[in-house]
Amino acid sequence: MIRMPKQKTNKSAKKRFKLSAGGKLMYKKGGTSHINTHMSSKRKRRLRNPEGSVSEDHKERCLSMFPYKKYVR
Repeated sequence: MIRMPKQKTNKSAKKRFKLSAGGKLMYKKGGTSHINTHMSSKRKRRLRNPEGSVSEDHKERCLSMFPYKKYVR
């Protein structure tokens, strides 16, 4: 019996993106891991909390890396 191969999730995308309850693709903004001493407290605070969301132009391309999240499309 021949079986079709399973589709694989892109592991780097899995670590970078998360799906919100409303269907948005969210990601953490960069530039917060090290060498933060020159940044103001205000800038570090703003980078800490908010997450960016993927624009509609790139959303379809990013969702193609998650073959089992088809219900969102």
